[in-house]
Order: sequence, then structure tokens, then C-alpha cells
Amino acid sequence: MPLFVNAPAPGALAPVATTIAGMSDTAYLMISGAVTAYRAAEFVAALGERFARVITVQTPNAMRLISPHDLRRIPNNHLVESYFDARILPRPTPGPVLFAPCNFNSLNKLAHGIADNLALSITAEMIGFGQPVTLALSLNEPLFAHPAVRQSIATLGSWEVRVVEPQDLGEGLMMAPTEAVMRAFDGLG
Repeated sequence: MPLFVNAPAPGALAPVATTIAGMSDTAYLMISGAVTAYRAAEFVAALGERFARVITVQTPNAMRLISPHDLRRIPNNHLVESYFDARILPRPTPGPVLFAPCNFNSLNKLAHGIADNLALSITAEMIGFGQPVTLALSLNEPLFAHPAVRQSIATLGSWEVRVVEPQDLGEGLMMAPTEAVMRAFDGLG
């Protein structure tokens, strides 16, 4: 059951709903355009076990790989497709972010403060709010070896963003298994 902080002074930000433990009841799943986008349902389910509300946002390239229609059909998933969606107005509720999969483009944009789509904008806001942010990288070997990746991981790490590196499970580098990603999200990995 949510508790609310004291009412704000006139003109101040609205109070944020939090659970008894002080955590938000809302978590965000951001999906970028990577071949592992099909795993979104696994992450919605895992987040749904931990939070009352899961809001999912796709980057424009993610929409080419997984249909918004398919995401809307996942139980307990709240797909947000617009800056004007009532579920994020007047501004997104502070809460933890899982960016899975996070591709080369999204990783490097976040590290350079570029928020040119809704998924990146909300993630950047949550970094600014000091909320936990976890990125599960979905990169192939050449992209993972690119010098910009190490720089971006270091920059994001200095902002306390958790980065789960891709793993080779016998078919080349892929996003880490869901269990490993969720351990990192939970602060255990």
C-alpha cells in the first residue's frame, strides 16, 4: 500500500508515491532496437513480481523488432508510447529503470546525455532523480570491442548506473540471461 510524502509547498513538485520500504511502486522497462528485444515479456514478468506497476517504453528502432501490439498483450504491462500519456504526466514517477536490451546506440547516447526519444528521456530523468538504473547490453563482438563502449560504461558507472555486459553462451555475445540481469537490477550481481 503506497504512502505519500508531505504535501509540497505551492509551486513545488507533487509528492511521489512510495512503498513502505521507501521504494517506488513503479518500475520502468526500456527496450531498444536489438535482436534480443523479443525477451521483453521475461523482463515484464520479473519486474511485475517486484513492483505493482511496470511501464514499458520502446525506442523507435525497437518498434521495428517487437510490435507495440505484442507488448500491450503482456499481462500487467503498461505500454507508454507518447510524452503525453497520462501514466507519465505531468512527469514520470521516480522509479528504477531496467533498460533491456540496451543496444550500442542507446548506451552511447545515455553516456553523452542525449535523450532524443522517450525511452532515453525517462532513463535520463531517473538518473537525475538518483533512481537505480540497470542496462543489459545486447552487443555483438565488434560493437562490444569498440572503444566508445568502454568509455560509456565508465561514464555511466560514475553515475552509479549498473551495466550488465553481454555474455557468450555458445552462439556469440548476447544479452545476459534474465536471471543475471535481474540479479544486477536487484543490486546483487
